[in-house]
Amino acid sequence: MEWLDGNKIQIIPPKRPKKLTGTRFATILGLNPWSTPFEIWCEVTRTYQKPFEDTIYTIAGKTIEPKQAEYMKQTYFMSNLVTPTDIWGKDYFRQTYGDFFRESPVLGGMWDYLLYGKDGKPTTVLEMKTSKRVEDWKDDIPEYYALQAALYAYLLGVDEVIMVASFLEPKDYDNPEKFVCSGENTITRPFKVSERYPDFEKKYVKPALKWWKDYVESGISPAFDERKDAEILKALRTNNLSPETDMAALVKEAEDLKVKLDAHAAEVSEDEKRYKVLTDMIKKAAIAQFRDGDKKVSIAGSAYNWEVSRTSTSKIDKDAMKADGILAKYTTTEDSYRISPKALKEGA
Repeated sequence: MEWLDGNKIQIIPPKRPKKLTGTRFATILGLNPWSTPFEIWCEVTRTYQKPFEDTIYTIAGKTIEPKQAEYMKQTYFMSNLVTPTDIWGKDYFRQTYGDFFRESPVLGGMWDYLLYGKDGKPTTVLEMKTSKRVEDWKDDIPEYYALQAALYAYLLGVDEVIMVASFLEPKDYDNPEKFVCSGENTITRPFKVSERYPDFEKKYVKPALKWWKDYVESGISPAFDERKDAEILKALRTNNLSPETDMAALVKEAEDLKVKLDAHAAEVSEDEKRYKVLTDMIKKAAIAQFRDGDKKVSIAGSAYNWEVSRTSTSKIDKDAMKADGILAKYTTTEDSYRISPKALKEGA
């Protein structure tokens, strides 16, 4: 990885990048206030991804989503509501690898539910959301959610979308299994992709594909934001030198540690020699106890169990290969690097 001017980094483009799913789709277009294009680039190129841990919010969403589907069936008579399980089975995530649009090389994701017509084809995408922020939905659907559903509708070739949002109180996050969807806590917001997003392909899909070409295929990131991307940058800079890295500080810290390690090594050097003699003797005694078929022999102590394992490995006869004139043909050269700190002489 190389740090470039203009707050960018460059990597070797991955052979199998992750796809632009619904939430990523909105983010790279600059329409998600909770994430950045640089964060998505790191995920898609497998450069770095923030560790995922379930929270009270994600757990509530997973628990309540089936309740929302049942609410739609009962309240809006949607007997033709189809789930991913209906199509791919109970273990649908493993079956699809988290992508319901395998035929699309760049865009993908997982829809929540679909409505099917009498002809056996999908007509409507339903996206289920849970939130404690009623204010975000007061005037309209949050744009990053609407675009997520619109992308799935586009990939399916349908025009109808229904957003279903349930609003939770603090107590609902403690016991989401007790939540009951009703007209007081759950709303629906339908829209047509063609009306909400005229020229959806031109204004959204093509810019997303251009972003993919410019950044994913090139291996050069979009510009990062020192504040918004601070967590990611800290992780990247921990293992990769950047222009902001203070080399003098790194060298000074390494030197201080080496002084400590060298002093410790001097203190234990005689003990290490004796320890090696003793372990060699224990090992020899254990080897003498091996029988045919044994893979491991143990000698019990008061604090440790001294185990000696036996493995069989194949050995290449280089002399025979050389005699047959084929050693040079199958010998390759590979560079290796070793760092060796040399103590400076006084006055140097």
